[in-house]
Amino acid sequence: MKGVYFDGSKAVFREDLPVPEPSQGHSRIRVMYANICSTDKEVLKGYRPQFRGVMGHEFAGVVDRTENPELMGRVVVGELNEGCGHCLYCRSGREKHCPDRKVLGLDGLDGCFAEYLVLADHLIHPVPPDLPPEQAVYTEPLAAALEIPTQVHLDPRSSIAVIGDGRLAFMIAQVLHLSGAELTVIGKHREKLDAFSPFASHTRLCGEYDGTDAHDAESTYETVVEASGSPEGILLALKIVRRQGTIVLKSTYAGTAEVDMSLFVVNEITLVGSRCGPFEPAIRLLKDGLVRFPEVEWHTLDDFDAAFRSKAFKAGFRINVQPEGINFSQKSIKFT
Repeated sequence: MKGVYFDGSKAVFREDLPVPEPSQGHSRIRVMYANICSTDKEVLKGYRPQFRGVMGHEFAGVVDRTENPELMGRVVVGELNEGCGHCLYCRSGREKHCPDRKVLGLDGLDGCFAEYLVLADHLIHPVPPDLPPEQAVYTEPLAAALEIPTQVHLDPRSSIAVIGDGRLAFMIAQVLHLSGAELTVIGKHREKLDAFSPFASHTRLCGEYDGTDAHDAESTYETVVEASGSPEGILLALKIVRRQGTIVLKSTYAGTAEVDMSLFVVNEITLVGSRCGPFEPAIRLLKDGLVRFPEVEWHTLDDFDAAFRSKAFKAGFRINVQPEGINFSQKSIKFT
């Protein structure tokens, strides 16, 4: 089969990959749409140096081989982390933190930038018939945004800031907007920040905070979500979070950041790492049109290099579209 394979140093297009066969408790999915995530680009920079395999983890597809009759022929999306099933983390509902977990397209598990993938049945989520698969492909990153309100109490009377003006920040901002809180989005690009205006109370450039210090409480926020994808993001978050406030870290990147940890102690700042989130609420938000994203710039798998270089809001791959016997609704969520 065709796929985009990471060989340890670079991505390569291959046509000789074996078509996977599902083991017990797993199903095979014929991939229709697969989106590129910033994390995929970080893999190319060394974020997952041990990984070898098919890249990608944001997808929508059709189950074409399974022992589960409830999944056969369904349009589905899927979670990333497959745990061992018997350790303390798996037994306590924290499978995504299993020390021996496999991670789709990132660690020990071939991903979705290929014609087929295999995934554990309990990680697969059927898509409602009236949610087009080209919109359902946004489920995984939207679920990651929805993880924030499961971890942090968001008082709708409080002030919240999101650092970042990219794809993940765009999703997070829409989710936080639904809380009713006053939301400020901070980024480096005015033209990108303009896209946040329908749901952000304020948008500001990072440079506007150069003079902010611990005594400038009016320019600080109770909760700061760092989603810039850059090591500098945590430094700005520390500058603008209020004393006894909360910083939520969403960025993953190849590299490290130098941080004065004493500031967390002296200012009693809560630091929360936040990763994958709940799929079912994400599917409902997409189905009901309560979040809106731009159309994806679609590429073929052999055009992966251009897809990775794309400056579009989202670039991805259109792989197996409209399998025989499947009819999809033409309903779409338009971005304005």
